[in-house]
Amino acid sequence: MEHLLSQMRRLRIPAMATTLEQQWQTPNAYDELAFDERLGLLVEQEHLSRDNNRIKRLRKAANLRLQAMPEDMRYPAARGLCKEQMQPLLEGRHLLYQQNILITGPTGSGKTFVACALGEQACRQNYRVQYHRLSHLLETLKLGHVDGSYLKVLDKLQKVDLLLLDDWGLEGFKGKQITDLLDVIEDRYERRSTVIISQLPVNQWYDLMDNPTVADAILDRLIHNAHRLELQGEPQRKKTLEETNRIK
Repeated sequence: MEHLLSQMRRLRIPAMATTLEQQWQTPNAYDELAFDERLGLLVEQEHLSRDNNRIKRLRKAANLRLQAMPEDMRYPAARGLCKEQMQPLLEGRHLLYQQNILITGPTGSGKTFVACALGEQACRQNYRVQYHRLSHLLETLKLGHVDGSYLKVLDKLQKVDLLLLDDWGLEGFKGKQITDLLDVIEDRYERRSTVIISQLPVNQWYDLMDNPTVADAILDRLIHNAHRLELQGEPQRKKTLEETNRIK
């Protein structure tokens, strides 16, 4: 028994080994099963374990700002978030058709939660996800021009199935930042999906950029095939605090 379990683990099928050991330790639960049924249980457990491990790796690489679960989403009418609009996004339609998602709304309205919930769902669907605060990403790109890693950073971003860019336009865009941003958006245009999270409505984004030509190019690639989620209502953080205080 120990020799067989050791061989299975060397073959890198540890979940099968663990399940087989459980079958041996509880024979009454499995004696009535045929060989192919018991083997099927072993294979199913190994498959499930590998799926779970892959999702864990995708979650770690995504580096999502919040641990937001899609099943925790709420759709009060005053919030401006519609379940019928979210359902195809949770199914991954935007990823299938390389469409963007633009999430706007006031501070605390739950924009980042919604974006991270979409990121979590994409990980569960075996897509590669990355979350970035845009100011940090632009700084990384700036340093890339200095140390020669710029093209390598762009290549990694282009391969991500779902790219989440938070705090869009918080400080505006100037000089080289705009062309760097165009490189990111252009590489992903109609190839991958991008989620933009911003406090500012879309109709104010053009004024954030001091180069009208590049601004036109960026917004054209972001907007024309995008789903728009315009959140409203009272800040979610305030409501959560009030509910907590009520419980206490």
